[in-house]
Amino acid sequence: METLINFFNYTGFANITIGHAVMICVGLIFIYLAITKEYEPLLLIPIGFGIIVGNIPFLENAGLGIGIYEKGSTLNYLYFGVLQGIYPPLIFLGIGAMTDFSTLLSNPKLILLGAAAQIGIFITFVGAIALGFTPNEAASIGIIGGADGPTAIFLSSKLAPHLIGAIAISAYSYMALVPLIQPPVMRLLTNDKERLIRMKPPRVVSKTEKIMFPILGLLLTTFISPSALPLLGTLFFGNILKESGVTKRLADTAARPMIDIVTILLGLTVGASTQATTFLTPQSVLIFVLGALSFVVATAGGVMFAKFMNLFLKAEDKINPLIGNAGVSAVPDSARVSQIVGLEYDKSNHLLMHAMAPNVAGVIGSAVAAGILLSFMTS
Repeated sequence: METLINFFNYTGFANITIGHAVMICVGLIFIYLAITKEYEPLLLIPIGFGIIVGNIPFLENAGLGIGIYEKGSTLNYLYFGVLQGIYPPLIFLGIGAMTDFSTLLSNPKLILLGAAAQIGIFITFVGAIALGFTPNEAASIGIIGGADGPTAIFLSSKLAPHLIGAIAISAYSYMALVPLIQPPVMRLLTNDKERLIRMKPPRVVSKTEKIMFPILGLLLTTFISPSALPLLGTLFFGNILKESGVTKRLADTAARPMIDIVTILLGLTVGASTQATTFLTPQSVLIFVLGALSFVVATAGGVMFAKFMNLFLKAEDKINPLIGNAGVSAVPDSARVSQIVGLEYDKSNHLLMHAMAPNVAGVIGSAVAAGILLSFMTS
């Protein structure tokens, strides 16, 4: 009987808490949304399953070596890539190898929309400090507004490692919910006339321009924000692998197998880091609220700045403000939202190609913003 009691004490039934049950339900919701609604399934399924894995109850401090926070456990070793900021640059390498910057090069002024959307980061940074977070924690929370999960993980791994789980889950959750969060903000801030603006077709970009862009882009952005070099360096490296035309095998590897492998490891370990005994705190809930605020402000910033730019542009050069939402770097989902909302008001007005310009600019903008915050917080 004593042996049976000892065995029972080691089972999940003996160690489960309400927190474990809540987090397992959250993981199931993530998987449900990924499968039935197709909200970022490549992210939500690994994260959702990871949440379940991380919340299988066990007897902690028993030396079993299975929890993600227990040194020497398999999950802890895999989590090392998150804690040390290894996975995000590898993700950026794959993004660079997949991204076509032609639309941005054909209409460079649209990069301003990507910059304007980063206002959500800095407003949330100030708000988080006002709510009692330390400057390092506030900077890590604010970056959620960039709608860039890898950047959020990279910055929080440097400034607030103890908040990585809450920040990563928040960032990826709002990235997945782009189709729900952004349209109401876009409709609220635009009128019928603005939604019907037709933009000129983008010009054809030469191969020379495409090759020169990652080189010049790297030099310009990293001279402004050297701290963002791990992200921007790999982003532009991946892009030159794609555009050079002579490294197709390397570009294909970065854009497909490598980014898929890293996404699996990142999603699983980030999900598992939500272990109820360390994750479920009032601080985590507050991070989710601030993350939502940051995302809404970032969307509004892009839309409003497009309207502001139109005050100075000729009629034929005006920008449809519905592409302003794409200034957040949820590539390509926020650009698709621009297209979907635009088609609601004009079935023949396709905005996807135009929206991709601020969308890829947002990727660069969020990385630069992260580098600037990292420089200030560590100086």
